[in-house]
Amino acid sequence: MSLHLGDTVPNFNATTTAGEIDLYEYLGDSWGVLFSHPADYTPVCTTELGRTALLKEEFAKRNVKVLAVSVDPLDKHLGWINDINETQNCQVDFPIIADDNREVATLYDMIHPNASATATVRSLYIIGPDKKLKLYITYPASTGRNFFEVLRVIDSLQLTANNSVSTPENWKQGEDVIISPAISTEDAIKKFPKGVRVVKPYLRYTPQPDAATK
Repeated sequence: MSLHLGDTVPNFNATTTAGEIDLYEYLGDSWGVLFSHPADYTPVCTTELGRTALLKEEFAKRNVKVLAVSVDPLDKHLGWINDINETQNCQVDFPIIADDNREVATLYDMIHPNASATATVRSLYIIGPDKKLKLYITYPASTGRNFFEVLRVIDSLQLTANNSVSTPENWKQGEDVIISPAISTEDAIKKFPKGVRVVKPYLRYTPQPDAATK
């Protein structure tokens, strides 16, 4: 199955380190991050899962639930978690799917034959509360993900979902945003009381709508 932005992601039931879960029920009204790993007991994956655990409060602040998947069985996951906690000084308490039958990996197109015929690549999916795919990124097995970038993207997705704005390059929480071209400058001045800065008729900035006035 090939997923595209805006598609409703497929639901599934799976065995995880936190018990049996149904994806839709697990996410509920939250945002979700589903990310895959080539295998257990691999060095880059160990650092990634550790970083995710250390960012628990940051994900919680954004109403995001995380869920990892690897094609190894549950007993290997449980042993690996001990190593992750020890080496990364963390406490992994989010579910890791035991996908040894590759059901989830196949459903979400996580196996790329040119990279590996059996192992999942480093795919990451951000899922909205509406269960639609908001973003996906695929990395080669040798490159670890930047989870601070994942948080930055979630901030942008959540902000732009509720306001008529976009975020410019390298945007970070609290910085100015770009007003949608669909809104006239006259209407933008009414809609954005913090101010409108016109650079070009098509390029107009305003302070982040939900941020405190500087």
